[in-house]
Amino acid sequence: MGRKSKKAVETGFITEVDRYLFGNGTHYEIYDKLGAHPWTFGGKSGYYFAVWAPHAQSVSLVGDFNNWNPDSHPMKLLEDSGIYELFVPDMGKGQLYKYAITTQSGQLIFKADPYAFSAEFRPGTASITSDIAGFSWKDGKWMAARPEKAMEKEPVSIYEVHLGSWRKKDRQIKEGFYTYKEAAHELADYVKSMGYTHVELMGIAEYPYDGSWGYQVTGYFAPTSRYGSPGDFMYFVDYLHRKGIGVILDWVPAHFPKDAHGLADFDGQPLYEYADPRKGEHPDWGTKVFDYNKNEVKNFLISNALYWVERYHVDGLRVDAVASMLYLDYGRSGGNWVPNIYGGNQNLEAIEFFKHLNSILTKRNKGAMVIAEESTAWPKVTHAPENDGLGFSFKWNMGWMHDFLEYMKLDPYFRKYNHNKMTFGMTYATSENFILVLSHDEVVHLKCSMINKMPGVYEDKFANLKVGYTFMMGHPGKKLLFMGQDFGQWHEWDEKVALDWHLTNEDLHKNLQNYVRDLLHLYKKYPALYQLDYDWNGFQWINANDSDRSIFSFVRRDETGKKNLLFICNFTPVSRPDYKVGVWKRGNYTLVLDNVQGMYQKSDNPPVLKAKKGECDGQPYHISFSLPAYGTAIFKF
Repeated sequence: MGRKSKKAVETGFITEVDRYLFGNGTHYEIYDKLGAHPWTFGGKSGYYFAVWAPHAQSVSLVGDFNNWNPDSHPMKLLEDSGIYELFVPDMGKGQLYKYAITTQSGQLIFKADPYAFSAEFRPGTASITSDIAGFSWKDGKWMAARPEKAMEKEPVSIYEVHLGSWRKKDRQIKEGFYTYKEAAHELADYVKSMGYTHVELMGIAEYPYDGSWGYQVTGYFAPTSRYGSPGDFMYFVDYLHRKGIGVILDWVPAHFPKDAHGLADFDGQPLYEYADPRKGEHPDWGTKVFDYNKNEVKNFLISNALYWVERYHVDGLRVDAVASMLYLDYGRSGGNWVPNIYGGNQNLEAIEFFKHLNSILTKRNKGAMVIAEESTAWPKVTHAPENDGLGFSFKWNMGWMHDFLEYMKLDPYFRKYNHNKMTFGMTYATSENFILVLSHDEVVHLKCSMINKMPGVYEDKFANLKVGYTFMMGHPGKKLLFMGQDFGQWHEWDEKVALDWHLTNEDLHKNLQNYVRDLLHLYKKYPALYQLDYDWNGFQWINANDSDRSIFSFVRRDETGKKNLLFICNFTPVSRPDYKVGVWKRGNYTLVLDNVQGMYQKSDNPPVLKAKKGECDGQPYHISFSLPAYGTAIFKF
C-alpha cells in the first residue's frame, strides 16, 4: 500500500564536512554517504537514502514499498550541495527502489541509484537496498602480503575471464550462469592447476546489455546480479585469495550508456557527462563521456575505484579505453571536437584525473595495480605523476600484440620477410611497465580464434601456437591470455555460449593445454622470466637476425645474473638436425622445456649439453642439438 506523503526531515547523516569534501572531489568514501544505507534514526531502524541531483526541481523515493508513487516519499534538499536525502523507517534489505526526479522542465524521470550496492537482474532496472558490511573475510594472509610486493618484479600471468560464458550450468535459472560461489571453486581449481597468478574479470559492475560484455555500465558500485549478491562476490575474491590467486577487475571510467535508468542526463540535463556533445558523446559507441572537470564526477569515479580495491579486496583495476579519455578528437572527425585551452587534442582534465586516481589508489593500497588499456604512443603512462607521468602500474602492450599476431598469421615462408615484427618490441620494452596481451578483443568480430589465426593444416596450427606462446612467455613483460586460448578453442568467443571444454579431451587440444600449463609453471618458477622485465640487464638477444631460418634465440636473466634461461624458437616447419646457438660461457646447459616433452622433471633425466669452444652468433662458445620443425627449446644455465 502507498504511504501518506509527509515532509522530509534533515537527518545529519551527511555532514557539512562530507559536503565540502564531495564538492572538492576528495571524499574518497562518499559511497558510505550517498546511495542507500541501513541506519537507525529517531530510535527506529530503516534505510537512509541520498542522491546528488543539483538540477532537479524535486526528488522523491519510489519502490515496491510505496507502489512506485512519486508523491509518497519526497526527499529533502541539503543546503548548497545538490544532494537530496531521506530516511525511511522500517525498511529492510532487498527492497527495489529508484529516484523519481522532477526536472526543471517539469518532466518526471525515474533513475536507478548511481551509488547502489546491488541492482535488479536484467531486464529489470531498479536498485536494491543492500548491506555490504559484516562479511567475514578469511584472506588476511594474502592482504598482509600484498603491500610488501613490488609488482613490477613479481610474476604476473593473467587469465582473462568472462564469467557468463566461461562455463554454464544445465539449468534455466538465470540462463545457466554460474554463481560467484560456484565459479570461485571451479575457476580457482583451473587457474591454480594451469599456473596463472591472477584472474581478470570482464564486466562485473552492473550493466543492462549482455552484448556490451560489461563495458556499458549503469551500476558502478553493484556487482552484477547475473551471478549473485555483493556478499557472494566478496566470497569469490576471498576464496581466490585463499588459493593464492589475485583478482583484477575491468573498470570503465571512459564512458557510460544512454539507458533511461542510468547516468545519462541524470537530473534532466547533463550531470555526469560533458554538456557539449562534441566532448560528451562518443559517436562510434553511442555512449556518454564523463565530465572530468566536475569535482563531484571525479569523486564518483575515484571513490568507485577505491571501493572495489578496499571493500572487495580486489588486487587491481584494468582501466578500459584510456586513449578515448586522453584524446579529445578520439573517434571524432574534424570540426566535431573541442580543442583544449592551448589548441591541442589532449584532454587536460582527464590527464589530471588519472594522476589523482593513480596517486591516491596506489598510496592507500600498496601492491594494488592500476593497468591502462592504452593503444597509442602516449608517453610516460606508467611513470610517476611527479615525473610528468600518468602513474599507472602497467600498460597493455598493444603494439607488441599487433606485430606478434601479424607475424603469426603469415605462411611460414613469408615470415623471413617480416622478421622485424618479432624483434621491434624489444626496442621500446623498457619504456613502460608493459603487459603482453592476447585478450578477448583479438578473438571476436571475425578476427578468428587464436588457433584459427595460425597458418597450415590441422597439426601445424597447434605447432605454430606452441612456438608463439613460448616466444611470448620469454619476451619481457607480464602476460595475459584470454580464456579458451590455452587449449585451442576453434570458434570465436561468443558471450552467449560456454567455451568448448569438450575439446580438452582431444589429443592435440589436451597437448596444447598441457604445454601452456608447463610454460606458466616455468614462468613462476624462474625469476629470470619476471624479475627484470623492465631492465635491459634482464634480456639479451643471442641471434635476432636469423631471418632466413626464422629462428630467434635470446637469454633472460634474474637479478643475480647466475640463473639464466636460453630460449630458441623455430617459426618454420623445417627441422635443423645440427642447430648451433652461441653462448658466452662454458658449462652445462640443461634442457628444461621443449615442444615435444613440455617441461622436464628431474625424473625425466633432461638432456644436459656442454658448451664447446668455437665462435657462434658472436659468442665464444656454442651448444649443438637437433631443433625440430616449429621447435622450441629452453635451457637453464
